[in-house]
Amino acid sequence: MNRTEHWEHVYRTKAVDTVSWYQAEPTLSLAIIAEVAPSRNARIIDVGAGASRLTDALLSRGYEHLTVLDISAAALDVSRARLGDAAAPVTWLAADVLEVALAPSAYDVWHDRAVFHFLTDAADRARYVQQLRTALRAGGHAIVATFADDGPLRCSGLETCRYSDLSLAAEFGEAFDLVASHREEHTTPSGGVQAFTYVVLRMR
Repeated sequence: MNRTEHWEHVYRTKAVDTVSWYQAEPTLSLAIIAEVAPSRNARIIDVGAGASRLTDALLSRGYEHLTVLDISAAALDVSRARLGDAAAPVTWLAADVLEVALAPSAYDVWHDRAVFHFLTDAADRARYVQQLRTALRAGGHAIVATFADDGPLRCSGLETCRYSDLSLAAEFGEAFDLVASHREEHTTPSGGVQAFTYVVLRMR
């Protein structure tokens, strides 16, 4: 399977509240977004959103300009169905973040809790950073979460890369300043614990 086929299969065959990355309430992501983008007019993109409830939570807090991007159309269908009429103001993009055309300086906040640690090829990581630099405005913030350096080596049958805060920030180069970092101990629906590293980066 290619990347698209893999994630389409996942979201068509598994209940979204049973996958290991499921969060009923994305508490840490919400707290960071509130800190870096207190204005409800902030333009926010959630990259690799899957069927995350982050969109629901941001809408309920009054954020008005949301874009949700995932490689799986099936995942986005789940979120749209869950939100019902509330989904209408959201921009939904079923696309690979490495390939999609994103408008320059379109976003104030780039959030990713799901994609970067699956990019095991250096060329893919470089392409991701290029996409981020294009789409984020100067002074905007990127919130990127990956498995921590003691986190899982694999997820959903795929190999992952693991990072400390400094090694993760280093992937993004001199165009970004490391503003903050966090460690999260995520409890999966099956009761396991996965360690995540979050970095908050500001584009110069």
